[in-house]
Amino acid sequence: MKFSTRPELAGTFGMVSSTHWLASQVGMGVLERGGNAVDAAAAAAFTLQVVEPHQNGPGGDMPLIFARADDKRPRVLCAQGPAPAAASPEAFRDLGIDMVPGTGLLAAAIPGATLGWMTILRDEGTLSLNEALEAAADYAANGYPASAKVVEYIERMAPLFRKHWPPSADVYLPDDKVPVEGQLLVNTALARTYRRLMAAETDALAQGATRTAALDAAIREWTDGFVAREMESFARTPWHDSTGTAHSGFLTSEDLRNWRPHYEEPVSLDFEGYTVCKPGFWSQGPVLLQQLALLSGLHAKPGTIDGTHNMIEAGKLAFADREAWYGDTNDVPGETLLSADYADERRQLITSTASMDIRPGRPDQRQPVLPDLQVAGDFDPSGLSGVGEPNAVAALLDSGPKPNGEARTDTVHVDVVDRWGNMVSAMPSGGWLHSSPVIPELGFPLGTRLQMAWLESGLPNTLAPGKRPRTTLSPTMVLKDGEPVMAFGSPGGDQQDQWQLQFFLNHVRGGLNLQEAIDAPAFHSTHFPSSFYPHERQIGVIVIEARAGEKTIAGLEAKGHIVGRAGDWEIGRMCAVSRDPRTGVLRAAANARGMQGYAVGR
Repeated sequence: MKFSTRPELAGTFGMVSSTHWLASQVGMGVLERGGNAVDAAAAAAFTLQVVEPHQNGPGGDMPLIFARADDKRPRVLCAQGPAPAAASPEAFRDLGIDMVPGTGLLAAAIPGATLGWMTILRDEGTLSLNEALEAAADYAANGYPASAKVVEYIERMAPLFRKHWPPSADVYLPDDKVPVEGQLLVNTALARTYRRLMAAETDALAQGATRTAALDAAIREWTDGFVAREMESFARTPWHDSTGTAHSGFLTSEDLRNWRPHYEEPVSLDFEGYTVCKPGFWSQGPVLLQQLALLSGLHAKPGTIDGTHNMIEAGKLAFADREAWYGDTNDVPGETLLSADYADERRQLITSTASMDIRPGRPDQRQPVLPDLQVAGDFDPSGLSGVGEPNAVAALLDSGPKPNGEARTDTVHVDVVDRWGNMVSAMPSGGWLHSSPVIPELGFPLGTRLQMAWLESGLPNTLAPGKRPRTTLSPTMVLKDGEPVMAFGSPGGDQQDQWQLQFFLNHVRGGLNLQEAIDAPAFHSTHFPSSFYPHERQIGVIVIEARAGEKTIAGLEAKGHIVGRAGDWEIGRMCAVSRDPRTGVLRAAANARGMQGYAVGR
């Protein structure tokens, strides 16, 4: 059934799709002034740091995929920072901790998002940092209207802010009150931080520096200047975290000085005439490719009971491999995991009945090793331990024979395509207002990405100094006949590559346009362990939007799935842009769920 909440946008000048209308319009304004897709994405992303502080922040992380119009070769920018030099399983054990906390300073990786944006702006953009940061700094200084979700998160975190994190209360509880929807929120400290980075560039230009050298001057303020000094000083102070006690962090100015974002080749898979590109096995990105490889030989028509069942079962197998094989290590058997022979072998495990097992494969006849999955835990409803992982839509299984779904989301996304054919797909996240206390002099908290790493030895995702935690952040770029034709992504933690799979199949196999593909009823599995503290799982459970219909839900239950009903419009936050190389027509769409994401373009 073809239905859309909004029109699919079409034009020839430029398209921006993001998870907040203000960021989308800021990015479009950059295109209107002659900037390219990288310029627009950077300006939009800086704005998202301000207007979606519950979804991302300057102290977070980011991978992105971009392709230039002149060479069309997708490249990944890895701005996912690694663990600090002092962060090791032994260091946690010395503290009596056997799981990286979901909140607080112990879970802070080296922040990469802001540094990543300054890096790609320098290398692939045309704007100055002042131009890219202008809108974000203005919103931070003069205020932005609080969305319903911002208010929801602040209200939930208010007890923790008041009792344990007063610097966060100073920013997010003006006059010691939870703000109301639409109230202008300001963050003067963050505005000052942006202005000081901008001033470093301005001063360098005044002294005759080139554009590149001036951006490098701003980068040094982050890695070896006032930002690094304030981060290190703050990390030395113990703050309350998910353990229920206070701890200082591992991050030092030396960590910040010694690490930089870098460029990589994407991993890719050919699927029905398209080449789908993702970040590498240090992320969960290849899970999308493994699911496609499994489904290439299966009926997976979108909107059908059998198609939905097969997508869910393929996801269980792919995510089991994620647990056993993915990580920031040279030992990942990536070529085999994405091979047709391996997919053929694994596909035999998919039957007409829902699996209740976690079944990683044996690529190259290697024996898989899983983390200890006997981990139990739940989110703290009082808010006094913070919100470790607000990404999922979980099934509330204690609500009777017809379990409901409850939405939790974070992360932001931005896609841009310009009139020349440059394309960007970026997934910034982390450094949320609920991750750790705001650093008073900087106006933002550190992130908690290390919670995705395990403290058990011998796993590909075991924590180690200088090693990236296996992130859930997973932007996507698609090529056809060697030409970039689509960029898309969705926030949602472990759900990102399930929701993106459905969108892509809705478009490619279902024949839906971008907006229709986003608006179609969505679902996902919570069968495998969450990447986030406390790593809970719900064996055999799927969550689906209720508007999928009772016939579909009953059909899935008949196949053995435990089905949780989410609200009609609750699952996913997809964004997408596309370009037809033959005609030059650009298109865009954005998720209407939550009444916040928007695409703009002409």
